[in-house]
Amino acid sequence: MAKFKKKTKTSENIPTSALPDIIFMLLFFFMVTTVLREQDILVEQKLPQATQLQKLEKKTLISYLFVGKPKNTNLYGTEPRIQANDVLINTKDIILWVNQEKDKLSEAERDQITISMKADRDVKMGPISDIQFELREADARKLLYASTGKVQN
Repeated sequence: MAKFKKKTKTSENIPTSALPDIIFMLLFFFMVTTVLREQDILVEQKLPQATQLQKLEKKTLISYLFVGKPKNTNLYGTEPRIQANDVLINTKDIILWVNQEKDKLSEAERDQITISMKADRDVKMGPISDIQFELREADARKLLYASTGKVQN
């Protein structure tokens, strides 16, 4: 009969051959899922402070309008301007912009579009009410006013 030796020492090494593959998979995952800033802000933004805020749940349904004095006053003047995506638009262009934003959404989500207006605190109420009127004409009834402050849970 053959004598079997009992192994007294166990191997304590961790196999590291798959470690580079795991690191590259994680790197690839974060590169794919990270969303970078999509817009350059062309207008000044000093948002007003709020006393009550509410956190948004589904951010894919939100389109942003920025209102304020242009940063490049030599080219665009000093009057408040409206920025939609990366373009400065006039109030008469808002209906077209809303329809383009709705076209980006699925058919079921189009009536749920929400416009977030980030207006500079120094902008007078006249341009704001003109924007509100055009949004009503475009049937974009959900309007948020962005502000700075602490979110209440």
